[in-house]
Amino acid sequence: MAPPGVCMNIINARHMKDGYGTVTNPMKFLNQDFQQLKEYCLIRRVRYIDDMFPPDRNSIGQGILSPSDLARVVWLRPSKIVPNPSFVVDGVSRFDFGQGVVGDCWFLASIGALTFQNYILEQVVPFDQSFEKDYCGMFHFRFWRFGRWVDVVIDDKLPTIDGRLIFVHSKDPTEFWPALLEKAYAKVCGSYSDMNAGTPSEALVDFTGGVHMCIQLSDPPADLWELMYRAGQSRSLMGCGTPQGETSANTVLPNGLVQGHAYAVTGVKQVMSRGQLVNLVRLWNPWGQKEWNGDWSDESPLWQTVSPQDREMCLAVGDDGEFWMTLENFCKFYSDLDICCLCPDFLDGSASCHWKTSFYEGRWVAGTTAGGCMNNLDSFWTNPQYRIKIDKLLSECSEKQVEKNMLVSLMQIPDKRNRRLVQNLHIGFSVFEVTDEYKANRGKFPASFFSRNRPVAQTKTYLNAREVMEFFMLKPGEYLIVPSTFSPNETASFILTILSKAETHVHENSGGHDHMEVEEPAPVKNGVDDENKRNFFRQFSDKYEEVNAEQLQTILNDQILKGDLKSGGFSIDACRSMVALMDTSITGKLNGEEFVRLWNKIVTYKDIFFRSDVSQTGTLSLSELRNAVMATGKRISDDMLNLMALRYGAASGHITLESFISLVLRYDCMYQIFSQLSDGLVMTLRESEWMYVSMYT
Repeated sequence: MAPPGVCMNIINARHMKDGYGTVTNPMKFLNQDFQQLKEYCLIRRVRYIDDMFPPDRNSIGQGILSPSDLARVVWLRPSKIVPNPSFVVDGVSRFDFGQGVVGDCWFLASIGALTFQNYILEQVVPFDQSFEKDYCGMFHFRFWRFGRWVDVVIDDKLPTIDGRLIFVHSKDPTEFWPALLEKAYAKVCGSYSDMNAGTPSEALVDFTGGVHMCIQLSDPPADLWELMYRAGQSRSLMGCGTPQGETSANTVLPNGLVQGHAYAVTGVKQVMSRGQLVNLVRLWNPWGQKEWNGDWSDESPLWQTVSPQDREMCLAVGDDGEFWMTLENFCKFYSDLDICCLCPDFLDGSASCHWKTSFYEGRWVAGTTAGGCMNNLDSFWTNPQYRIKIDKLLSECSEKQVEKNMLVSLMQIPDKRNRRLVQNLHIGFSVFEVTDEYKANRGKFPASFFSRNRPVAQTKTYLNAREVMEFFMLKPGEYLIVPSTFSPNETASFILTILSKAETHVHENSGGHDHMEVEEPAPVKNGVDDENKRNFFRQFSDKYEEVNAEQLQTILNDQILKGDLKSGGFSIDACRSMVALMDTSITGKLNGEEFVRLWNKIVTYKDIFFRSDVSQTGTLSLSELRNAVMATGKRISDDMLNLMALRYGAASGHITLESFISLVLRYDCMYQIFSQLSDGLVMTLRESEWMYVSMYT
């Protein structure tokens, strides 16, 4: 049985802290262990069949094959397709393969770019695999998926019709690394049909786990060619796309380019032609054919105007899908350029000062931390906040500093495995300078800050894309980054990545990760002193002057809180929990002193509840819950707030008085325990784990 939700999240956090999920120690996708499965098959001398991505029509998916063709599909192992299959034949090249019937040109274009970077390629494709030694019909590949590297296991049964591969296929029919790599990625996406349509940036990021920059070619930077040249010299992958035509069809234009199609950028070159320098870009069509036929194409007479050396180096006449064009035509006929790299050091051509990366996972939760964009000033402040301090650059770095010094990326994490079912929200982020007035502020910045301060940088628009990013200049100082969805009350998880060449210090700003001196709220004066409470208690206690959970339930529901309760009163389980929390004598009952202490807390929390209920509904909305918890004297992180809402909120998303009192009593107890354990220091990961589990269970 898999661990329950909160425990699973804690286990994942611990694994990440311990290096699990890195490229050298990837997580096991769908908990499938390649080595264990392989040993099992070898010992029993069986060929592996993957029950998590079985060779059937569900793994192909809907919409890419007609029902008649789908009925003709036969899943065959490579040895049944050709006599002597090989994983790789004569090295790996972009010319090894061509696209099949699924519209995954974006994925195949990214593979084409990947073949230029052996270091990255070997991270994705383990080449110690073959159809000979220790073969058991099993292969594995590695991808970066939303913050974690995963190792993906597949069997080698491939879909065929009449003995021919129907998806990606190699030019050499005995080579199978492209088809097996495509199958592994189809498994990650949910099915082959889930790979239909996309952008190169998605696969480029999944191949590298690196930094993605998107350049709109309708408004390119002045140094675009120099940028592409430096990217080509570094370990960067580049892809691009043509604009969509009037339909979704991949129409081939008279100039040879394909509308709505992904290409790989495979080179840049500067040549001298007729006394002038010409900047050229080399592109590759993953179809393996159909090329540009304009200036500097394979048959262009302009190649006769360059030196024989350049002509021999660059020109390869043949319908292999690869061609050259000028940078000007590249910007004219293509819509966007994606550059993906492990680190953007190439941006200013300096190897002496490296860019630094900060990486954070967060979550927007409807009602608590999903405040929407700045059109919703009353709720915008409830979004996750990240406070960042940027130091001055070292002198040797500042000499070569580029115009922009910070890159921020926001990526939303899907809640579904099947890629085609994912409904991306419109996401973006805003960056605010922390003014002197707020530099001493700890915890979340309030709505008043955002009503008086405008962003110094932000995404140009909110996009329903997997990832949005912006590249900008920030002077040294303190800033607040607020990622958000466009509309409020939309639930999703996200990854925020911050890159800067200057030294930066970032922390999540909801105020729940560090301890502080907590001032207990003053007891409410309600005209009944403690002695009167003790006398009242004696009327309901047993002969030992104690009450058990059942008696406590009667006292609370029928006496102390009668008329204030909205949902039938405290349950017996809630009262047992109260007894366990307040029972310092460990008798399973409450004595007079323990009962009075509990009563005083309940009266105090009841007063806070009704003061926080500004909507006067008799319940707390999730947005009112944060203020109510903070009014008890506790700081609360976004994670803990979301957990409280999940554990104690009703189906309507509201918190009743009974639920509020129960959660604050438990939170108060856990807070004190772990504050003492930490002895005034920052909580360790293990202590915070137990606090989360204690609050949730």
